[in-house]
Amino acid sequence: MKITGFNPLIVTKDAESAAALFEALGFEQRHHGRAVNTEGRDVSGIRMKDANGFYVDVSQNDTVPQDLTLIRINVDDFDEAYAFLLSKGFSNPKGDRTVDTPLTP
Repeated sequence: MKITGFNPLIVTKDAESAAALFEALGFEQRHHGRAVNTEGRDVSGIRMKDANGFYVDVSQNDTVPQDLTLIRINVDDFDEAYAFLLSKGFSNPKGDRTVDTPLTP
């Protein structure tokens, strides 16, 4: 399995405060969007990057009972990566559902 991308995702009820924390650590906002997710809920997403090329995403979701820290990993073999992470105690908060976004040229 080859990892082609890796960054954390913070899901919180207060995205602006979380983004401010990462700005204090040297991250800059690259994108700030608002959309309706697959469950029909309004979510806000902030993509941030620092001078070293590291990314962090902050997503606002008013239905989470507490802040969540997740990881996003792009890999060349999803099934292998998924099985590996499950074997190490990770869980998929969506059950067995996954999100597959196609590569854009």
